[in-house]
Amino acid sequence: MFDVSQQMEVFPTTVDLKRIDPSLNMRRFYRMSVQPDLFGGACLVREWGRIGYRGQMLVEQHDDEGRAVNALMKLSATKKRRGYRLLEG
Repeated sequence: MFDVSQQMEVFPTTVDLKRIDPSLNMRRFYRMSVQPDLFGGACLVREWGRIGYRGQMLVEQHDDEGRAVNALMKLSATKKRRGYRLLEG
């Protein structure tokens, strides 16, 4: 009855952002994803750096997936206020 493949996620578990400003020679990315851990909790995996380079990574542990998604949404809103935009494609 419902096509699950076409249903949109209400709470995303992955966000890819970029910030490009040629006048400042700025080409940055910020990637976040929520991943399950081995103990029933969830981790927010954050990666950032200059586009085309490896960048850095930080893993935050959370008690459950809901808290990890809340952290992802809050951090995503902060990055958007600082000039990051969703990656097209």
